[in-house]
Amino acid sequence: MDFDQVLNHLRQLHEGHDDLRAFCAFPTDVVAQPVTARHMGARDHFDAETGLFGNEYASTKTLLKQMGPLAYWRDTYAGTNVSDRFMDEFGCFSLIGHNGFFKSDQMNAWMVYMPAGLYYPWHQHPAEEMYLCLAGEAVFKKDGAPDIQMGEGGVTLHASNQPHAMETLDHPVLCYVVWRNEFTTKPVLTYDDAT
Repeated sequence: MDFDQVLNHLRQLHEGHDDLRAFCAFPTDVVAQPVTARHMGARDHFDAETGLFGNEYASTKTLLKQMGPLAYWRDTYAGTNVSDRFMDEFGCFSLIGHNGFFKSDQMNAWMVYMPAGLYYPWHQHPAEEMYLCLAGEAVFKKDGAPDIQMGEGGVTLHASNQPHAMETLDHPVLCYVVWRNEFTTKPVLTYDDAT
């Protein structure tokens, strides 16, 4: 895989979206770093997924599928009371950041995938965060705001330590997720609603 092309693709994705650009500039200090591939069940679900509808970000979806076998798939909620199903099906790997293909002190970025019918429990973290929906759709929840059903091209912003959750219904979802500060503190579950 040509990681210069990967980085250029991520830069174009980020800089091509008004809300992402306003949230934070694409980092100027990005450097490639080695990644040790780590397999989780979510990778198999993502590989087999056919329900991620939407064409605007088709090239990004293809790129993320190509990166899947090389990625370090994360188990952020290991040791918590989230369900075995969530641990098996919730997919996330770092693009820029710890265990990611690149590192930066200015921004972290991930891909997040959830199949249909999965609930991501309420959680929070000090980092400010923006989700861009690349394909499919999900219901996005955040404290102090009404739930929104969001599809391709939609964005949602989470303030520092603002509890938030996500649920897929009849369709899966694929997102590009960015943190702009407080990179070292991992998410924690907010409420005892993990299923």
